[in-house]
Amino acid sequence: MDFEKAMVFVARWEGGYVNNPSDPGGETNFGISKKAYPSVDIKALTKEQAAAIYKRDYWERAGCNILQWPMNLVVFDTAVNMGCAKAAELRTKAGDDWREYLGLRIGHYVRLAAKPSMRQFLLGWLNRAMDLWSVAQGAR
Repeated sequence: MDFEKAMVFVARWEGGYVNNPSDPGGETNFGISKKAYPSVDIKALTKEQAAAIYKRDYWERAGCNILQWPMNLVVFDTAVNMGCAKAAELRTKAGDDWREYLGLRIGHYVRLAAKPSMRQFLLGWLNRAMDLWSVAQGAR
């Protein structure tokens, strides 16, 4: 199933527990943030609980369940990384072209990194986008 394949990709980039004071999401575990889920015990979150949240609140909400591979992967990973609203905005601009979509996503990262507090995240964001490009084109 596409969701399971997409989760393998997301899990590679959304590791375990982190609480970086510079990260606007704050405390996170498996990429699930305390800011987005204030009632969830982030530190105790399991991989299975995170996957259930991802499926309901990101995969389905972003409409990935009705998109074809690799567009559903690209939109899902963007929803996880930037939120469903930004994922939808990029989809409106790019249409069904996942390459255009990733280009717009990279442009968004560059604009975010203009803020000194966000600059530290740029290389990681770009590495993730390039890995996503490789997976989407079938190189991985």
